[in-house]
Amino acid sequence: MRRKRDALVPLELAICARAAELLEAGISEFHGYAMAKRLADVADSRLLTAYGTLYRALARLESRGFLRSWWEAPEVPARENRPGRRLYALTALGETALQPARDAERLSAPKRTRRTAPA
Repeated sequence: MRRKRDALVPLELAICARAAELLEAGISEFHGYAMAKRLADVADSRLLTAYGTLYRALARLESRGFLRSWWEAPEVPARENRPGRRLYALTALGETALQPARDAERLSAPKRTRRTAPA
């Protein structure tokens, strides 16, 4: 099965959705391992078969302009005695690409009906 041009696969859609949630919570950047944990926490872990899958999806999203990335300043990992991290942020284009999926989700959600109390 071929993917439609400009369509996001479920993993890419989940990454953008989780990045948008982080942005709404005031967290503008994330690294790959943190995203993997976030995906697992919100039951999207079935989309993630290996970390390689995640990093390939992050690279595709960046090449399409939905994410931007950069290496953190070298003094941060040196101070914390850990390897450097590649940080990612959702772009305006990424938020725009997420909107059709959010609209479809909203339309497919069951409508709530109001119950009235018996007289």
